[in-house]
Amino acid sequence: MQLYKRDFIDFMIEAEVLTFGDFTTKSGRKTPYFVQTGKYRTGSQIRRLGEFYADAIEANFGNDFDVLFGPAYKGIPLAVETAAALSERGNDVAFMFNRKEAKDHGEGGTLVGHQLQDGDRVLIIEDVTTAGTSIRETVPVLRAAANVELAGLIVSVNRMERGTGDKAALDQVAEEFSMPTHSIVTTEEIIEHADLSEEMEAKMRAYLAEYGAR
Repeated sequence: MQLYKRDFIDFMIEAEVLTFGDFTTKSGRKTPYFVQTGKYRTGSQIRRLGEFYADAIEANFGNDFDVLFGPAYKGIPLAVETAAALSERGNDVAFMFNRKEAKDHGEGGTLVGHQLQDGDRVLIIEDVTTAGTSIRETVPVLRAAANVELAGLIVSVNRMERGTGDKAALDQVAEEFSMPTHSIVTTEEIIEHADLSEEMEAKMRAYLAEYGAR
């Protein structure tokens, strides 16, 4: 496992973004761990988060994209801070995000930041994808703006759970939109690196056995 992955798991635990216990997901599944990205709340945390995304992007996508797109709302600071982190490394890519509702004054519309052009390679940046719903809402917005190429999707944690079928949500999205999907870390890597009790490790493996992708 790469060093940035180990550091990211430690970072999430320190920030209380990754917690262990008894939780219920939005889909109603009982889960022994939870990733709550809304717990990032300081400038230093969001700066480090952008750096971890930059690490994962460089490892999985290189420079094969032109624009970072952050879906509203959680994707907005991710796109901004990751673009800043990449810029410091010499890769000054554009960034953009959307509003939930169209603005009817000023610049108008729902898209803010970079103005999409035909041929732009767009990399979507998200926090956690469980069912892929937000991506299915995002892609039509991008394609309505220009004839773009979907360079891929990067998320912080791949929970490795089934989506609407037997495949993992990220794999479903990759297949549906013909684009690569990656994460900074996976649940399996969390189990491997985090200092878990035997009981918690057993619970997490049982959860994957029940809800994990086939």
